[in-house]
Amino acid sequence: MSLQFVIGSSGAGKSCYAYGHVIQESMKYPKRQYYVIVPEQFTMQTQKTLVEMHPGRGILNIDVLSFQRLAYRIIQETGGNMGKLLEDTGKSMVLQKVVQMHKGQLPYLGGQMKRPGCLDEVKSLISEFLLYDIGDSDLEDMVNRAEQQPLLHMKLQDIQVLYKGFKEYLEGHYITGEEILDALLPAVPLSEKLKDSVIVLDGFTGFTPIQVKVIRELLAVCQKVMVTVTMDGSGDVFAKGKPHQLFYMSRQMIHILSALTRDLEEPVCLTTDEKSRFSQAPALKFLEKHIFRYSRKKYEDPQEEIQIYTAGTPEKELEEAARRIRRLVRTQGMKYGEIAVITGNLEEYGNIASQVFERAGIPYFVDEKHTVLMNPFVEYIRAAVEMVFTGFSYEGVFRYLRCGMSRLTREETDYLENYVIALGIRGLNRWQEHWTRIYRGMDAEDILKINESRARFVEEVYDFAEIFGKGRKKIEQYCRGLYDFIVKGQIQEKLKKQELYFKSVGDAAMEKEYGQIYGIVMDLLDRMVEILGDELVTVQEFRQLLETGLSKAKVALIPPSMDQVLVGDMERTRLKKIKALFFVGVNEGNIPKAADTGGILNEMDRDFFAEEGVELAPGPKELMNMQRFYLYLNLTKPEKLLCLSFSSSNSKGEAISPAYLIHTVTGLFPALKISRIEDGNYTLEDLEIPGDGVDAFLKGLSEGAYTAEDPLFGEVFGWLLRSPGYKAMTRKLVEAFLSICPKDMIGASVAKVLYGEVSPYSATRLERFAACAFAHFLQYGLRLSERAEYEFKAMDMGNVIHKALEEFSKELRRQGLLWADLSQEQQRQIADQCLEKVTADYGNTILKSSARNEYMIQRTRRLLHRTLWALQNQLKNGEFVPEGFEVVFQGGRIDRVDILEEQDKVYVKVIDYKTGNTTFDLVALYHGLQLQLLVYMDAALSVERRKYPDKEIVPAGIFYYNVKDPMIQEKIETDMESVNEEILKSLKMNGLVQKDPEIAQKIDKSLVSIPVSYKKDGGIKKGSSVADNQQFWILDQYVKKKIKQIREDILKGDAQISPYELGAKNACTYCPYISVCGFDRKIPGYGFRRLKSFSDEELWKSLGESMDDQILTGEEER
Repeated sequence: MSLQFVIGSSGAGKSCYAYGHVIQESMKYPKRQYYVIVPEQFTMQTQKTLVEMHPGRGILNIDVLSFQRLAYRIIQETGGNMGKLLEDTGKSMVLQKVVQMHKGQLPYLGGQMKRPGCLDEVKSLISEFLLYDIGDSDLEDMVNRAEQQPLLHMKLQDIQVLYKGFKEYLEGHYITGEEILDALLPAVPLSEKLKDSVIVLDGFTGFTPIQVKVIRELLAVCQKVMVTVTMDGSGDVFAKGKPHQLFYMSRQMIHILSALTRDLEEPVCLTTDEKSRFSQAPALKFLEKHIFRYSRKKYEDPQEEIQIYTAGTPEKELEEAARRIRRLVRTQGMKYGEIAVITGNLEEYGNIASQVFERAGIPYFVDEKHTVLMNPFVEYIRAAVEMVFTGFSYEGVFRYLRCGMSRLTREETDYLENYVIALGIRGLNRWQEHWTRIYRGMDAEDILKINESRARFVEEVYDFAEIFGKGRKKIEQYCRGLYDFIVKGQIQEKLKKQELYFKSVGDAAMEKEYGQIYGIVMDLLDRMVEILGDELVTVQEFRQLLETGLSKAKVALIPPSMDQVLVGDMERTRLKKIKALFFVGVNEGNIPKAADTGGILNEMDRDFFAEEGVELAPGPKELMNMQRFYLYLNLTKPEKLLCLSFSSSNSKGEAISPAYLIHTVTGLFPALKISRIEDGNYTLEDLEIPGDGVDAFLKGLSEGAYTAEDPLFGEVFGWLLRSPGYKAMTRKLVEAFLSICPKDMIGASVAKVLYGEVSPYSATRLERFAACAFAHFLQYGLRLSERAEYEFKAMDMGNVIHKALEEFSKELRRQGLLWADLSQEQQRQIADQCLEKVTADYGNTILKSSARNEYMIQRTRRLLHRTLWALQNQLKNGEFVPEGFEVVFQGGRIDRVDILEEQDKVYVKVIDYKTGNTTFDLVALYHGLQLQLLVYMDAALSVERRKYPDKEIVPAGIFYYNVKDPMIQEKIETDMESVNEEILKSLKMNGLVQKDPEIAQKIDKSLVSIPVSYKKDGGIKKGSSVADNQQFWILDQYVKKKIKQIREDILKGDAQISPYELGAKNACTYCPYISVCGFDRKIPGYGFRRLKSFSDEELWKSLGESMDDQILTGEEER
């Protein structure tokens, strides 16, 4: 039977001619069957076009089919048995199982199969082999021929194992989509429907070998086969052409099909005329004639049909596209359905387009299948399986509870999470226990509510966890257990509610997704049971199979409306009757698309196949040439306007270049200027989308346009206030713009209720207020605290050391031992006992929870031994003796008080242990930021005065001892005594020492442990931290005055956001409330409270003057 080609360039009317011919013939011969065969994704649009073209608005004897649908139709007619169809998801699962079965036979691919995307590459290659009719013998032959290429030989051997295993698994039960046409071949001669029918093949740019075989069979039984071909009809249409030529694919298709029959009718060659697509667009017509041709012609006339612009980012690029689309609809009366947006990077641009068009109020449809992985139902299933697989880890449990499908509410989940984090709950056994522990900061009555939530959670998941326990089970058992779990959770009802909700708010896409998702998952489970049901697998293997299936499942959405902008891919999306086309993302890497590596087979491997005469799918080289053809097809789709755009940086902020297409087009149109979209330059014409109005309004606010009678600002402001969707937001923006830092005062009465009495000895609290009044209000007024976590931090190590030192001192007192007289063995033995006692239940046994934390015990033990060794040596070098450890007084606790009793005097030394690098700073003390040591000394002096009423109590020194285990660099021959001396020097205490040299010697005769050094003549060196009796008294009085002032300010209700700044330090650096306080220096009134820095001389002078004022006003305290 005859074969006829309908040839013409893009826009010449090939489809229109072929459809018109078929319609006329179908009316003339109503008993003859006509088939229009198009690619799968084009069937609906083609049916619509045929119905619109038909005078009777009906196509009774015309069928629109794809090759696959034709196969179903004919095999059903002839009674052939092609087996059950294994769709893409099923193929992935079968292949995953085949990999698991043969993983020991895959020396090359075995180690790569866990790599993301590797399974897809193998599946794609197997599909390619099936599509290009490569059998087992062909592959065996290629394995033998590749022996001289070791890497390719290994690849092919592994592929052969998987290909053979895949086909054997399916044999007699299933058929893949690629094999359907193989099943069609013997059925074609038997079909009565195809006999004497007329077939039109439209929309194809080429055919696979198996499709060519089908066409050969169709030519044998059909009366006529017409094929539309996109190419310039000039010259010899049967010449094969060369790969670099634009229409090489079309010429190759004609060459292959012409060889199938001798009955060739005269080709119909169409040219662009008055009725063609570009009859009213001369510039677009010129573009079609000369793009990607070897022509030097240029279009010199002014024109508006082709435009190019550039923007800073893809988002800005699409915002400009939205403006132009709205302008086309508003000024030229175009419908949204007559406008399309295409790109070479739909994955990125599709997401951005959804956000931009949503904000702009433009109806749109993104032409892509949506993955189901982000659906809450799918996440619920994946999280449940992971939860059991990971043994009810914290991450697994709360991934499950946070997906929104569990029976626990969000509040219940929050309470559970806080408890689990604080106490380190892990494992199903721990979840089944009745919880009784209370963590720091937790209300005791909350444990009842938490236990109730815990019990409901366990009841919800226990049966599921039992089924997914250890051991191998049949896939059917896992699937049935998962199904029962879904039913028990009433998931179908929950999904239905969500579907109805999205319907009520008019979100058709989400309504369709929720309407389909339950069926998709159930179909997946059915397929798993049907295909792999009797296979014995572990939970991990089942999880891999399930993940594979879910990752391949897609939700296909039909455009919910006719009048909407189509957003699609430049290769896949079918454009029909488009008046305006926006081609976005015309950047290198997108146009042309970055050449793929070819998957398992690289370009050299494919060249080897081609040299051996085995045809495969186009490789990277051929794809580059094909992309030019797809570009040509897209650029010639619009009837009135073609707008190209590119961005100067990608979404990561990296600079990117425009694609070669921009240079090609500007070369054809010298007068065409590339417009640059600048941020923030708003005119009335620019305000096409509401978001521009908001941006212009904010810009006007920031530039003071509201005070300059700017008419544009006034119009925009008025429109925003009149618009229901923007009214509330605009008022909030104005309020925020005019906001200043509030004078946060809670009032004296409220402060009294919140705080009660403020102890003058609570140094940490007073220092917090001095640093920032608002932080004090949050901590002591609202009692906000950070979430308790089950982990061992640096602060925890400090707490353990403190507690261990406290226990050590108690044990010495209990046994009646003196610290300075202890042997090293005694000291270590007592220290280890104390540390074991402290760590046994610290933080709810966190130190026993992991190997890392067990190591932290050893590290803490080493640090404790070093600390006790250093403190003992410091005591041995002086005459002071410990008077008390962890001395409790009103509102505080002193780590250690040492005294030296003489005939008429008692000298007092105060030491505070610090695990950080705290340094005594008189300037910080002056500003109230470091009151602790003076408060402790005052309390210690008061205690000693009561104890020794007949003696003068003298402050000898106040010190911070930084707990650490220093590393000393010395030569290997250095003796240990010198090394120990260097270690003691590095463990020197810092603070303030009585200026009297005799007292300093009595504290430490070696002066190694205190911040004092002397000149050769006996004078104190500059830089020593010393103070005489009068200065200690001045400090004591000043601190009392400062505390009184701070307490008054607290009880007045001062709660201002006023963090200090002193040199390079500020209150915000380690503040836990930085994320909630709202401190923003850009808002008027917010700023750091800059504190003055002093030299030592200036400081003591200022302190003295302060005391003089105090004496004059009668405020001296003695």
